[in-house]
Amino acid sequence: MAFDIRAFAAMRFGGHGNRLGIAFHDASDDWVEMALPYRTDMIGDPASGVIASGPIVALMDIATSMAVWMRAGRFVAHATLDLRVDYLRGAKPGHTVIGRGECYRITRSVAFIRGQAHDGDPDDPIAHVAGTFMAPEGYP
Repeated sequence: MAFDIRAFAAMRFGGHGNRLGIAFHDASDDWVEMALPYRTDMIGDPASGVIASGPIVALMDIATSMAVWMRAGRFVAHATLDLRVDYLRGAKPGHTVIGRGECYRITRSVAFIRGQAHDGDPDDPIAHVAGTFMAPEGYP
């Protein structure tokens, strides 16, 4: 049986992802999209109305982590080893941010990821990410 990312995402865990309202958006075999709805309590600069960068980094960490599980075909306990973020611009006020994470390679214990966040137009990204996750017990 294939890993059901939709059912997994629907379990609504506690922690920062749940607090931020991050929800499943779409998926394929090696990528996952998660959505971060706009909320005024996440604004970093009240004068601009732009969501702070922290929730967007959290969104990308979750989306890329889930992309690893899609590629692995199951949940694997792992930790973010490295997540580099190129924050290109602020998100447009009032818009939901979509984070797309892709796992492009898995070794015995390290998964390699990349992704981007946008607020409606993938050709006008908010941020790009690249990084690695490590599974102490190994990936399948």
